[in-house]
Amino acid sequence: MHFAIQINSSPYHNNSGLAAYQFAVAALAQGHQIYRVFFYHDGIYHALRHNTPPDDETHLTANWQALAAQYQIDLVVCISAAQRRGLLCSDEAQRQGKQDNDLADGFRISGLGQLLEATLEADRFIIFG
Repeated sequence: MHFAIQINSSPYHNNSGLAAYQFAVAALAQGHQIYRVFFYHDGIYHALRHNTPPDDETHLTANWQALAAQYQIDLVVCISAAQRRGLLCSDEAQRQGKQDNDLADGFRISGLGQLLEATLEADRFIIFG
C-alpha cells in the first residue's frame, strides 16, 4: 500500500509529528511505501535546518532526513506556510532579498499541487495534527 502523509503541527508542540514519524517507520517495516510527506501549517517547522532539540529529545528533523534518504521519500514543505513563518530555501531567500537558507537537507519547498498529487497517487492519505 502507498501512503501519503500530511503533518500540520510543529515537531515539539504536541506528539503529532512523532506519531507521524512512528507511523511511517511502522508502515515501511511492514513493506508499505510512503509516497510523500507534506508539511503544512506549523508542520513546516520539521524542515528547519537549525533545529537543535535537547540531547534527551527526539530530533524529528534528523529522523525524517534519515528515513527519506533510506527509502527515497519525498519530503515537501508548503511554500505559502513556510513563507508566512519565515522558512526560506536558498532560491526563495534570494528572490526575497534575504540571506538565509533555512531549509534542512532532504526537504524541498513546493505548493499545494504536490499535496493534491499525493492524495491522488496514494492508496491512503493520513493527516497528523
